[in-house]
Amino acid sequence: MSTNPTATGEGPVGRPLDRVDAHPKVTGAARYAAEIPLPGLTHAVLVGARVAHGRITAINASEAEQAEGVLAVLTHDSIGKIAGQPPLLPSLAGGPAPGETFFPMQSDRVHYAGQHIAVVVADTYDRALHASHLVRVEYAEEPSVTVLDQARDQAYEPEAIFAGFVPGRSERGDVTAGLAEATTTVDRVYSFAPNHHNPIETSATTAYWEGDRLTLHDATQGVTATQHTVAALLGIPHSRVRVVSPYTGGSFGAKAMVWHHPTLAALAARAVGRPVRLALTREQMFTSCGHREEQEHHVTLGADDQGRLTAVRHHKLSPTSPFDHWAEPSLALSGHLYACPNYEGVYRLIRANTSTPTFMRCPGEATGLFALETALDELAERIGVDPLELRLRNYAETDPATGHPWSSNGLRECYQAGADRIGWHRRAQPPRRDGHWLLGLGMATAAYPVYAPNNPVRARARIYADGMATVQAAVTDIGTGVLTAMTQVAAETLGLPVDRCRFEGGDTDLPHAAAAVGSAGAGMVSAAVHTACVELRSKLIARAVADPASPLHGADPTRITVTDGRMAHADNPGTGETYSELLQRQFLPDVEATGSWGPPPHDAPFGMLTFGAQFAEVAVDPELGLVRVRRMAGAFAPGRVLNAKTARSQLMGGMIWGVGQALLEASHMEPGTGRWANASLGEYLVAVHADTPEIDIDLIEVEDTVVNPLGVKGVGEIGQSGAAAAIANAIHHATGHHFSKLPITIEDVLATSGAPSA
Repeated sequence: MSTNPTATGEGPVGRPLDRVDAHPKVTGAARYAAEIPLPGLTHAVLVGARVAHGRITAINASEAEQAEGVLAVLTHDSIGKIAGQPPLLPSLAGGPAPGETFFPMQSDRVHYAGQHIAVVVADTYDRALHASHLVRVEYAEEPSVTVLDQARDQAYEPEAIFAGFVPGRSERGDVTAGLAEATTTVDRVYSFAPNHHNPIETSATTAYWEGDRLTLHDATQGVTATQHTVAALLGIPHSRVRVVSPYTGGSFGAKAMVWHHPTLAALAARAVGRPVRLALTREQMFTSCGHREEQEHHVTLGADDQGRLTAVRHHKLSPTSPFDHWAEPSLALSGHLYACPNYEGVYRLIRANTSTPTFMRCPGEATGLFALETALDELAERIGVDPLELRLRNYAETDPATGHPWSSNGLRECYQAGADRIGWHRRAQPPRRDGHWLLGLGMATAAYPVYAPNNPVRARARIYADGMATVQAAVTDIGTGVLTAMTQVAAETLGLPVDRCRFEGGDTDLPHAAAAVGSAGAGMVSAAVHTACVELRSKLIARAVADPASPLHGADPTRITVTDGRMAHADNPGTGETYSELLQRQFLPDVEATGSWGPPPHDAPFGMLTFGAQFAEVAVDPELGLVRVRRMAGAFAPGRVLNAKTARSQLMGGMIWGVGQALLEASHMEPGTGRWANASLGEYLVAVHADTPEIDIDLIEVEDTVVNPLGVKGVGEIGQSGAAAAIANAIHHATGHHFSKLPITIEDVLATSGAPSA
């Protein structure tokens, strides 16, 4: 694997360092939200509605209340009213971020199956779980809508989706004229099964009150998001809510927004006067944390006889909840990725009896790029041009939507590196065989927007007289390695060895940072950490040059360098002193500085995307319908890489998820009941070791002076972007058949009418 050149440089940034939190995690010393030991701890279990739509006519909790160890059974009649419902805003905005604009247990209404209708609190988890099964509920059931086919005629075009940030319709040029001009067109409808997040750690909150101050240990992607949301719902100042989350055991979007259980845990703790732990079951993860919605995409492409696009039309239909206009922003890249004068993107929604959909890894791009990139392969086949060559012919030198230059690009280099890794030259030959297996090669472009928080992000840096440094920001490490990467940023900026720096996060008592979502965490936090450490280093240098006792007295501060904690004159490296010597001589126990970073304005004259390219080699058994992904190669240009090892790990995880998206992952709704039929890890299929192919990853160096001070774009989502499309295109190359649904199952392969001979 090639890496960012900084990985081989002198500084810590870019090096493939081991995680600083590896030891506590592998030894079990790390404490997660459902593992916090507290005196008097009680346990809460949620009861979910068993109907998709209707009204609760009676709740009989007497048997549950009399069960051993039960402290309370809370329902809409007893839990109390929330103070108000904050609007639906992404957690990256830095304020309240409810998962949906509905809070349960405020009335007798039921809007979807699994909706929380009671909370049982007992002295042990087993007793609470047992008592939850003793709560008897009667319903007046009403007709429901749970899948697209039940309400296509009720679809509407919203003015905006995605909490109002994305317009319901986007257009440029004249698509009708562009299609009329085309010599070749592709018109396809793609369908996507719903998907659910399944992190190993289910969502959980431990809550306790000390007077009017609330502390929550929450499994979250953003401690400040949980703090602001719970405070708004309870009607208390956010300064009275502390949220702690040093370790979060995976999320993938399930913990990006703040769902109902943290507030319910707080209400339950107040009701029983003791700490309460509320951990969702695996089944409740399918009803209580959002999901990637069922989707249908209609893509129409037009091109001239050279394969240059004349028009792109991309329409999406999906169900949303009864309360929110939410849809994955799946159409953005269709209008930005390739040079095309005419574009039309339209979202259409139906109201359904489901919770509000939410972010799921690579939200929007994972589905939108599958439709666009498989349609492009079909276009390449009809024109008779290599799929990679078709994409190069439509390469966008500037952002097609605005005409602005890219803040950085690197896509051509990614195409070349990925093609070399996979051996794309073999694609020009007829598909090969390996015994009874048909072999195929496929590729797709990868891209993901560069997001940034609305509000400034802050960090605090402090150096002690013993030469050790601590840097702090309220960012949560969700498994991406942010604690390690920020330690590297701090060490390089301060000129210290990594083992003399410590980064602390995961606590709202630390300087503010928005939730780490949308691949924005590394960029925004590194910018704040860098700014704070630059300020601290400048303070220390200023003290040295102003101190008559310092060897650096009177020196030009701009000529002072710092290596291994020693300040030295660039023109005379032998002249200098360490941070520790300076602080001890001046009787200072420590010196600290804060730093703040605000993102570029939203109307900055640049297109900002992270680019990459995905390649896959598959083997297909046409008689058994089996598909095996044998190799994947990905090349990505994410700006500056902070840690080559953790970046590669993130990209590999995304590519493996692409295998699951392409071939395995599907949630199945029972239309009559509104319940998920396979709400378990036994029946919801995810890629495991046996499904994982050989994976090659290239990191392409691109300099970006626009996105943030270090030029960091992030890698959390781009690894999945385009991966499923590359696999599907490889299956098409092997079999000669295009597949227009995800996942591609054994039955889908068997339903094809054969495959071309080798």
